[in-house]
Amino acid sequence: MPEHAGPAAPPVTPAPPEPGHAERARTLVYVGRRGALATLSRRRPGHPFGSVMPYAGDERGRPLLLISAMAMHTQNLEADPRASLLVTPLGSEADPLAAARVTLMGEAARLGDDAAAAARARYLGRHPDAAAWVDFADFSFWRLEVAEVYFVGGFAAMGWVTKADYAAARPDPLAEAAADIAEHMNRDHRDALVLLARVVARQPADEATMVAVDRLGFTLRLRAGDHMSSARIGFPREVATAEDTRAVLVEMLRQARGRAPA
Repeated sequence: MPEHAGPAAPPVTPAPPEPGHAERARTLVYVGRRGALATLSRRRPGHPFGSVMPYAGDERGRPLLLISAMAMHTQNLEADPRASLLVTPLGSEADPLAAARVTLMGEAARLGDDAAAAARARYLGRHPDAAAWVDFADFSFWRLEVAEVYFVGGFAAMGWVTKADYAAARPDPLAEAAADIAEHMNRDHRDALVLLARVVARQPADEATMVAVDRLGFTLRLRAGDHMSSARIGFPREVATAEDTRAVLVEMLRQARGRAPA
């Protein structure tokens, strides 16, 4: 008997594009202003010692630290330079485990005079209030030489990033504007986000909140009844500015309204 082919399989829809772990890690470090520094305790050998640590990233994403010789973490680094810096988003998040974070691991070293001069300008650009103590005799600039990076982008999105990949990556061009874009959309265009979730992402949604936006698209947190989920929606073209993003979102919303059921 002749064999008949079964019904054709539905076409596979490619996943919406999004930046890789290295780029997302660089972006988070670029936007951040402070982290949690872990050093190895001199007082209790082998124990990690945590400190709140303001920092500024250099041109390769390496954290620059302005620390006092009297601080316990500085004394720890003098004895053992191994350290890590955990960076989390500056904004509040209802569920911190759903937010991105990055841990930079490496060794810290005090900077010489020439490197310290460059670090001073970059650091004060991020922390202008530090001008009040930057020239105190007991303060000096240190830099964490990144050996490896661990990035967590939320639930089920995590992985190691090599030193070379981290150094080669660049912060997302929307890094400085992303928080304002999301705030504006969540404040003034909630209905539009729900429509995009239903029509573009094809996800049921009673509420939609923009939790992240980058050059390639955005991520929504969705609520449908008691069920919570997330959806990634890609832009039809790459964006580089807040103005580009607004134009693309207006275009996407116009198309979604045209495709929405009457």
